[in-house]
Amino acid sequence: MNPNVASFLHAPTGTYTHVVSCPVTRRAAIIDSVQDYDAPSGTLSTKSADAVIAHARAHDLKVDWLLETHIHADHLSAAPYLKHVLGGQVGVGAKIGSVQDTWNGRFNLPEPLRTQPGLFDHLFTDNEPIPLGEVAGRALDTPGHTAMDVTYLFGDAAFIGDTLFAPDYGVARTDFPGGKAETLYHSIVRILALPENTRLFLCHDYLPADGSRGERRPETSIAGQRGNLMWKDYPDEASFAAMRRERDKPLTPPVLLFPSLQVNIRAGEAPPPEANGVAYLKIPLRRG
Repeated sequence: MNPNVASFLHAPTGTYTHVVSCPVTRRAAIIDSVQDYDAPSGTLSTKSADAVIAHARAHDLKVDWLLETHIHADHLSAAPYLKHVLGGQVGVGAKIGSVQDTWNGRFNLPEPLRTQPGLFDHLFTDNEPIPLGEVAGRALDTPGHTAMDVTYLFGDAAFIGDTLFAPDYGVARTDFPGGKAETLYHSIVRILALPENTRLFLCHDYLPADGSRGERRPETSIAGQRGNLMWKDYPDEASFAAMRRERDKPLTPPVLLFPSLQVNIRAGEAPPPEANGVAYLKIPLRRG
């Protein structure tokens, strides 16, 4: 059985949140949710997540899962808020511990606080089944963008995170800690080996700079991605990896890199309040 999918765009970050549900039982999963964050004021809000909640209630969905395709560096997860309102377990890839340790180390947290996989409710291993009513689901390891990217496959719908963008935009960057261009190549091969009718749902859609496409879209296809502008002309691992590393060189960090990571490695929770009752996000300073 194939699922119903509803997609919600968070325009400020170009992020898509997907609600995937069983047509018969109405069991549902919410993938890559977004918490609104105003950087200048440090204010968190739930407008985007509330739209997802309204959809779930309007369709009488019963949320089993709140899934993250990876630890995002460009938006903050709303998983704890959605869990509080709708229920469900927060899930991520089983290699989350290495990502937590890397970034908590960079934020100079005390050693005992660095690696905490238990902050998430469930850690998915490669090919692990994911129950969703009468829709067959499973998790596929597709790292490369980061050390622990996961593709969630439900029926004919694959939720591929940042591994691939729209065919006219390209593929994921690999310059984050744990990312590797050669690994990304094999993850793309794995995704494109899925059945030809598989729907591929994006985590982001950034419009091409040349203005050739004016509207964002949440979904692509296997056939379309074979013509991806950063894939079609690179037939082997070596040529693809060389291209990706060259494209990574001039890239700047995402605007919300530090706020996003500090929240997302904690399964979407903010750092604990300090003695004055206020939670703070740290920003490492460097001298140019």
